[in-house]
Amino acid sequence: MVYHEKISRIQLGKLIHQGAIKLGGNQSLKIYGTLSCASGKRMKTSNRVFFADEAEAQQNGYRPCGHCMRTAYKKWLEK
Repeated sequence: MVYHEKISRIQLGKLIHQGAIKLGGNQSLKIYGTLSCASGKRMKTSNRVFFADEAEAQQNGYRPCGHCMRTAYKKWLEK
């Protein structure tokens, strides 16, 4: 998990370009989703975290976003 406040914009761009970061999350709500999600783009930088994959997000106690990850969210609801 990478905290947005602890990484520079350049470093973040490099990690995304390299594929090391694929998902973003809201630290206070414990929700993760795609980097292009409109809901995720509105969150405060202080709440934003990044993940390499869904497994990492779930291991840290985050749930899928109901907007950009509808299928994964529905599966999560069924648990």
